[in-house]
Amino acid sequence: MKRYRVLLSLLAILAVVLVACGSGSNTSPSGSNKVTINWWHISTTDPLLSAWQNLANQYMQSNPNVTIKITVIANDPFKTKLNTAMQAGTPPDIFQSWGGGVLQQYAAAGLLKDITPDLQSGGWINTFSPAALSLYSYQSKYYGVPWDVGAVGFWYNKDLFAKAGISQTPVTWNDFVNVIKKLKAAGITPIALGEKDKWPGAFYWEYFAVRLGGKDAFNKAYSRNGGSFTDPAFVQAGTYLQQLTALRPFQNGFLGSGYDTDERPIMGNGQAAMELMGQWAPSNDASSATDKKGPNFGFFPFPTLPNQAGNPTDVLGGGNGFGIGKNAPAETINFVKFLTSANNQRALAQKGALLPPVTAALDGVTDPNLKTVAQLVSSAPYYQLYYDQFMSPAVGTTVNDQTQGLFAGTANPMAVAQAINTAATSGG
Repeated sequence: MKRYRVLLSLLAILAVVLVACGSGSNTSPSGSNKVTINWWHISTTDPLLSAWQNLANQYMQSNPNVTIKITVIANDPFKTKLNTAMQAGTPPDIFQSWGGGVLQQYAAAGLLKDITPDLQSGGWINTFSPAALSLYSYQSKYYGVPWDVGAVGFWYNKDLFAKAGISQTPVTWNDFVNVIKKLKAAGITPIALGEKDKWPGAFYWEYFAVRLGGKDAFNKAYSRNGGSFTDPAFVQAGTYLQQLTALRPFQNGFLGSGYDTDERPIMGNGQAAMELMGQWAPSNDASSATDKKGPNFGFFPFPTLPNQAGNPTDVLGGGNGFGIGKNAPAETINFVKFLTSANNQRALAQKGALLPPVTAALDGVTDPNLKTVAQLVSSAPYYQLYYDQFMSPAVGTTVNDQTQGLFAGTANPMAVAQAINTAATSGG
């Protein structure tokens, strides 16, 4: 399921008084005052495109004084537009967020609203998975909430695997290499990749690093306490990525292919066997398929590597959330409570549209693949948010840019590791 290119300018913090809202209530705090809530999201296709609009309509019907203005923007243009709005000091009231370092930088610049009192009022805070909610905190305060949580892994086309004579999903790196070779021998493109957008390919380098170094290597490098991003795990991650690319497993033109424009329809229309992607992949691929149904998908975790230091059940993942802009009216909080209520989360889970971070809604997950993902997340000893969201925008952009060089063959593993380390140590 994240990728900003420009550092945020620090802006003066504007004091905004939050009016407390009752948990689960549909009564707007200001009563009859006319209020407009500006909401930017990136769900450009169904089921979420229609679902978000329907929920907004329901809320407006129950609260006629509130107008919810939705702006739908594709993933990468969204990041550019949001960054521009943030630099201008005019964030939308609600916006798509992945939490982590990007959200924290917005909060540090005074661009977000502290919703901690609202979360604590009425026990709203206790409805969320603590791990998922923690991604939206900064210095013990909260500036948003999650609406989805999950893991990155391999989604595969069961029919294409069967066509290639593959009866078992790969567990080890050697297994995975053999699967690629069997698919190629059967005339099937093994992996779809929209590398023009950079972040889909960065998942590979990041997962190699998670497997090779585990939590300890990352924490030492990130904190610059006894380690760096030039340590062996991160250099070897680039070496493994080179080995993967040398197998030529991706569709022709993958460097110029986008996630939304190419990777999704390729998978949705059965033109490639696998993709490394988050929990949103099946619904996205189906919505991009000609028949709007897509193939019969299965899921397996990222393979284990020889001599890895990481735990085999460590997970790279994250989810989606709602960031709250500094000028958001009090009614915004009430609306977000409505969106993240157990009933609404459960209904979206039943459609396969999300994995709910609201624990009471987990019984709505019926898809067996998503149940597997949920189990991975709940049992992971190390749960690493995507690097380009966990770290600052400057460092995250460097990760994405540098790893693209490995796919293109224009960079080597050590140079990539050095560039990322330089960005991380420069205070970016």
